[in-house]
Amino acid sequence: MNNQLIRLSERRERLVAQAAAQRKVLAENIEPWRIPLGRVDRGLSALHYLRSHPVWIVGDISLLAAFRPNRVGKWLQLGWVTWQLGRKLLVR
Repeated sequence: MNNQLIRLSERRERLVAQAAAQRKVLAENIEPWRIPLGRVDRGLSALHYLRSHPVWIVGDISLLAAFRPNRVGKWLQLGWVTWQLGRKLLVR
């Protein structure tokens, strides 16, 4: 029985060392993606916030119309295209 416990203990040590090595390799592989994925996460958070508070979008458009009436058409067109693209991406 004691021999079996020794083998189990040795196997456990090998598995713990293997898991530590795998965690290290995974951390090294993920590191280059940390900043881009953080930006994507913040962007998605902003989209979810705007989606749950659509009054902000209307307020922004109203301010834009008040301060730059001659460029409103271009901004509204860009906003509309962005809105539609965002909706299509979120549906998928």
